[in-house]
Amino acid sequence: MPQDAQGLAVTAASDAAASAFDNTVEGYLKYRADAGVRLKALLDLDAEMPMALVLKGAFAMLTYNAAMVPRAKEAPAAAARLAGTDRERAHAAALAFWAGGEMDRALAAWEGIMAAHPHDILAFRLHHFCAFWLGRAGQMLRAVDAVAPRWSAAIPGFGSILACRCFANEECGNYTVAEEAGRAAVALDPGDLWATHGVAHILEMQGRRGEGIVWLKALEQHWDGGSNLLHHLWWHRAMYHMERGEHAEVLALYDRGFRNHASALTQAMPDLYIDVQNAASMLFRLQRHGVDVGDRWIELADKAEARIGDCISTFTLPHWMMALAATGRTQAAARMLDAMREAATQPVTVAAILRDAAIPVCEAVLAHAQGDHVRAVEAMRPAVGVMHRMGGSHAQQDVLEQLFLDAAMKGGMQEDARMLLERVAGRHPVPPERRVGYAEAAGGIRH
Repeated sequence: MPQDAQGLAVTAASDAAASAFDNTVEGYLKYRADAGVRLKALLDLDAEMPMALVLKGAFAMLTYNAAMVPRAKEAPAAAARLAGTDRERAHAAALAFWAGGEMDRALAAWEGIMAAHPHDILAFRLHHFCAFWLGRAGQMLRAVDAVAPRWSAAIPGFGSILACRCFANEECGNYTVAEEAGRAAVALDPGDLWATHGVAHILEMQGRRGEGIVWLKALEQHWDGGSNLLHHLWWHRAMYHMERGEHAEVLALYDRGFRNHASALTQAMPDLYIDVQNAASMLFRLQRHGVDVGDRWIELADKAEARIGDCISTFTLPHWMMALAATGRTQAAARMLDAMREAATQPVTVAAILRDAAIPVCEAVLAHAQGDHVRAVEAMRPAVGVMHRMGGSHAQQDVLEQLFLDAAMKGGMQEDARMLLERVAGRHPVPPERRVGYAEAAGGIRH
């Protein structure tokens, strides 16, 4: 029976198909823009390879686009029917749970695969991705700690284990361990975008802004062929410049980097969830500091209207709402909230997240844009402690914390402003007084 790069048996028509599978998985792990092309070549070579079908479904789900879910739902039954091993059947089951919105069962299925097969890099990486977008940093870390002792540099994919070890530890506040792992991964491969990203997060959280700019600029030469994670890396660089008050550079990075409409990446997926998050959160920050962002909100609002009813990516929803609110599209915003409330009645994992976090946060985003700051605070207050369940890193969730603080300050609600400042002071190594989005409030409130 053929084996994959990590030595696990795979049902495949030939060794060439197994190699094509490895090539596709590597494209996914390395965030290569041609991962989809690699998958097509694999399917052309062996259309009935169970793990190829699992990849086809997983790639559809990774877009976080409801229109792609039917494609993902087609894959598990065929993969299970063709599977020649229990591991492959477990992958098919995990994909079925994921496509069906049963995320706890999907995570448990991947954990079961990892327990029996700690070298299953695909199960590990999909678990890492989904746990992150459910705000479960501890679950990410437990997974990497469970498998890492079984890995070494002699096993293909080791760099991805290091990169995920970096990011999971960073999100759990273990910055020394995180940085060591991230830099080790980049030493193995300077083009490792996920490891580069993990270290960028550490430098952001520790206020090492100049170092962060140098880190990203030095590695940019290795990014050719990368996927949309490149946009997120440019967003991180813009975040450093934002903290330094260098708004012109932020706008330049927006237009030529992470929201460059002329780039092939943007044109291929103009409404990709992470790109929308990058763009909307940065425009909100800029406007909060009095920067004229021109008509940049309009194209985001157009895309937001087209995606009303798509509630798979709960963290993207407040960003869509920012665009609708910034352009005065009140009726569209109301339709979006209605669609979210309907989605919250469905038997899926995100229903509770929509109800407890995404809906109240979106209500607050709209009220804030309309100048009703008291209503914004009252809507969002119950969600502040649980909005991490929407996913997103500490650096990404920051925009929501800034929104709550801004509303509290403008609404004269000092106790709420104090609560938010205490929250960020406890969760972020850099004190509010040294963070551009919080310094003014921190100077005006004793906390």
